[in-house]
Amino acid sequence: MNIDLIFKIAAVGIIVAVLNQVLIRSGREEQAMMTTLAGLIVVLMMIIHQIDILFRTIKSVFDL
Repeated sequence: MNIDLIFKIAAVGIIVAVLNQVLIRSGREEQAMMTTLAGLIVVLMMIIHQIDILFRTIKSVFDL
C-alpha cells in the first residue's frame, strides 16, 4: 500500500472537517451534511480502487 493514499485520505478528511465547521457556524447544517457525504464518497472511491487491486492480486496468487 502506498503512503500517498493515507495522506490523500487525511487531506480530504481535514478539508471536509473545516468546511463542515464553517457551514455549521453559518447556520447551513444541510450543506454541511452534504459536504460530509461528498467527502465520504470521495474516500470510498479511492479505497474501492485499492480493494480491486487487492482482489486481483489474491486471484493471481492463488490462480483462481
